[in-house]
Amino acid sequence: MKRLHWAAPCVFGVVLAALSVAERRRPLRRRVEARPLHRAARNATMGVTALVASAAVEWAIVRSAGAWAARNRVGLLHHVRMPARVKEVVGFLALDYSIYLWHIVNHRVPGLWRFHLVHHVDRELDVSTGVRFHFGEMALTVALRVAQILGIGVDRQTLALWQRLLTLSVVFHHSNLRLPIGLERPLSRLIVTPRLHGVHHSERKDESGSNFASLLSVWDVLHGTWRVNVPQRAITIGVPGQRDPRELTIGPLLTMPFRPQRPAWPDGDQPTPRLLPLPPTTLAE
Repeated sequence: MKRLHWAAPCVFGVVLAALSVAERRRPLRRRVEARPLHRAARNATMGVTALVASAAVEWAIVRSAGAWAARNRVGLLHHVRMPARVKEVVGFLALDYSIYLWHIVNHRVPGLWRFHLVHHVDRELDVSTGVRFHFGEMALTVALRVAQILGIGVDRQTLALWQRLLTLSVVFHHSNLRLPIGLERPLSRLIVTPRLHGVHHSERKDESGSNFASLLSVWDVLHGTWRVNVPQRAITIGVPGQRDPRELTIGPLLTMPFRPQRPAWPDGDQPTPRLLPLPPTTLAE
């Protein structure tokens, strides 16, 4: 049992290391940070604080909620007749769809955006960005997890599988890995890829307001938030209202949600729309 308990963290560590090496050998976007090691340490520190916060809250709340829901058959899937395997697939899809909606809410509700902004102000995008979240955002995400358990009625095994695949997906699509375009184009129709998520982290508000999916990309396609025809060389990563390097160090990042904030997209900071020669459904180089 102890080996199984440590299997998931070990797999995550191997994937993180492999992506770190691969993205340096095949970079998708040029680097802009003058001190990459400082940035990596900063993102790792943010990731550790977020992990500690989410693990503590999940241990105290999510496990209890899951056990209570299972005992009392709380949740939609407990009251729908269908084969067990079909129920697992439906539960998996419902979990992934709800995280897509939650991501949109984090961008549109000011109180939640204050925390999610900490993730978006990174001036580069690579695997370290995939663990760089504010501890407050991760603690708030536990409320979503409880809602998923109580509303969907998903079983513990399906929830665990989805969480593990989601974690791997997050570090993958935040990476700066240049995949062969012939591979990434069909792959992006199934899961979120580095080029897709690069558009979401653009400084442009119209591009940042797209590609909200975290694992399966179909939700963006179905809801019209799918945007792929933006060349990566044309993207500037970050938030225009938060460019001051002094505001992007550990202390200011940890306190950012609790302090007065400048507008993320100041008036007049939005450039004119790009003239894109590619069809809107074509993934750009």
